[in-house]
Amino acid sequence: MAPNFGSIRYKTRTTKWARFGRTATPNPNAAKLKPMSTYTATFPATATAPASAGVLLPAFTLWWREVVRFYRQRARVVGVIASPLLFWIVIGSGFGTSFRSGQAAGQQHYLNYFYPGTLVMIVLFTAIFTMMSVIEDRNEGFLLSVLVAPVPRAAIVLGKVLGGTTLATAQGLIFLVFAPLVGVHMTLASFGLIVLTVFLVSFALTALGFAIAWPMDSTQAFHAIINLFLIPLWLLSGALFPLSGASGWIRWLMYANPLTYGVEALRTLMYPEAPSAFSLTASILTLVLFALFMFGLAFALANRRTTKPAA
Repeated sequence: MAPNFGSIRYKTRTTKWARFGRTATPNPNAAKLKPMSTYTATFPATATAPASAGVLLPAFTLWWREVVRFYRQRARVVGVIASPLLFWIVIGSGFGTSFRSGQAAGQQHYLNYFYPGTLVMIVLFTAIFTMMSVIEDRNEGFLLSVLVAPVPRAAIVLGKVLGGTTLATAQGLIFLVFAPLVGVHMTLASFGLIVLTVFLVSFALTALGFAIAWPMDSTQAFHAIINLFLIPLWLLSGALFPLSGASGWIRWLMYANPLTYGVEALRTLMYPEAPSAFSLTASILTLVLFALFMFGLAFALANRRTTKPAA
């Protein structure tokens, strides 16, 4: 015999209302009710994936965050400019006229020769150390919140890389205020090409810094990689000594170094009469390929599936 669920429900209600001194009216149709387990309903699955926020808006947000975050740290801004400036003055004045890279105008004093290399050093330091924020965001949990949001990985890479590129380009262009002191006289066309060259170098180095920082969770390891890999990359770029005067195996390393083409392009634009190992067109095309390759590498690393926690 089936249990009378209606009477049980009525007794339960009576007991519940009796606690407050009230009596519930019995339901006359309670005996006709069927057990609740027999009432089933099937609802269609309407759950859909969250709508993506697109690429441009998240990328712009991350770009703006990088810019504001950098310029709020005033000591960091001063350090990025002051350290290469000190290198340029001390090393350039130390070598002085004892260094000769040719007889062309603007190549007689080492301060003149070292000026484009110092500009690339500023870009290198700003671009690489800006991407240290990737490790800091991971340790603070911000990166995890971005990864779980309906935002494509391309927006994350683009926003971070463009943020570092903007900062590195701005810091490098600020250093151009010293250009008249070393005999650099720019036209509007040459200034535009210098801005383009600095932008390409900044974009490539920032993407390289992102690719190095993405799989890391320690700033100490990041600094170790910087000292081991990126400083020699700058030393072998023709910033300190010309390509023509290097020994055989060093010369081949300088040819294979994409940063060499950035230094040579800047030197060609600043000192048009100086001898150059590459044409300006070849240097800029090499920088474009270098920038695209580094961005593709950063994008591939960001989209790689891993079991390592993001925070």
